Amino acid sequence: MTSLLARPSLLLYDWDNTLVDGWAGIAGALNAAFAAFDKPLWTIQETKNRVRVSLKESFPPMFGDRWEEARDIFYTAFREKHLSYVQPMPGVAEALEAGAAWTQGVVSNKAGTYLRAEVTYLGWERHFGSVIGAGDALSDKPSPAPIFLALERLGRQADASVWYLGDTALDMVAAKAAGVTAVLVGDASHDGGVEHAAPDIHFLSAYHLAAELRLLA
Repeated sequence: MTSLLARPSLLLYDWDNTLVDGWAGIAGALNAAFAAFDKPLWTIQETKNRVRVSLKESFPPMFGDRWEEARDIFYTAFREKHLSYVQPMPGVAEALEAGAAWTQGVVSNKAGTYLRAEVTYLGWERHFGSVIGAGDALSDKPSPAPIFLALERLGRQADASVWYLGDTALDMVAAKAAGVTAVLVGDASHDGGVEHAAPDIHFLSAYHLAAELRLLA
């Protein structure tokens, strides 16, 4: 059996809800900030449904001119516990092993310091040639800037042979803005569904991605 897809030249991944499930840690840190400001708390599912852009973009509308105070509360709480929550999404270990036939990297809206700590905690440094988080580029997703920065560090140019794999419409927007192929992993049920995400390529799960990468390799 052979694949009907063109073979990619490089694989870049989103992090949260694409490669790892760390939502409990994110929700807990958000709720620490919300509690300090007497705001309603979010469930983990509400956090999945609402968190898209980086903190520096999302906190000013939520907390106004005290957003930096809320940011500090969030990061204090997040730093204490995020590593105890992070775990691979189902099928991701297999997908990364199959993807080893290519150079791989990460582009996330999670703050770079914490993102790289989670990569190290999971022992995944060997998989990635570049790990770009929020604050590393001049702007964060949906801007294409972090994708361009990851490619620059890998000595590559953006083109359709580069796959950017994510779980939300925002990831697909960033990929298309960068001129790379937008690949959705999962059903995007937390973000309006597959049709709303409008990917170039869609895999139902990381298991399906792993199977396809083995064929393409």
